[in-house]
Amino acid sequence: MTTKKTTHSWSDAKAKLAAFDRAGLLGLVQDLYAASKDNRAFLHARLHLGGDVLTPYKATIDRWLWPDVFKSQDTSVAKAKKAIADYKKASTSAEGLAELMVFYCERASGFSCEVGMDDEAYLSALARMFEQALNAIAALPDEQSATLWTRLEAVRDRCKQHLGYGVGDNMDDLLAERRGT
Repeated sequence: MTTKKTTHSWSDAKAKLAAFDRAGLLGLVQDLYAASKDNRAFLHARLHLGGDVLTPYKATIDRWLWPDVFKSQDTSVAKAKKAIADYKKASTSAEGLAELMVFYCERASGFSCEVGMDDEAYLSALARMFEQALNAIAALPDEQSATLWTRLEAVRDRCKQHLGYGVGDNMDDLLAERRGT
């Protein structure tokens, strides 16, 4: 006799949660909070708790885009981008999302220039994130976007000076198009 594996969905969990009282739900959330640092980061971002809720997301981006080459650490664009996706699920802050995207660009371009990273896939991901950051910044009010524009221009300048594959030129075109210059 074979046993059929049952996959559960959000609907199943939601039905079980409906039976919880307030104390039970709070206990569950407390257990989830204690279970992992990712859960804590999510709740801090969602509930706007603590100081800089972007810190754990930035730490993840930094680890995967600027690894310690002396410890033979690898890069991972996917893991760095996942940190941004995780933040987007946790928070509705457009400014926070734009900040993470710009930070991604700063770290990826900095590592590429500093270490001489010339991996085409890594640089293509940088160019795509640059474009996403431009779009995110353009949606912000001027008082929130001014510093982010300046930081992206610095990324573009660094890439034009130090990187190949037309990355800097592509960024230059995207920036001119978005800023209307």
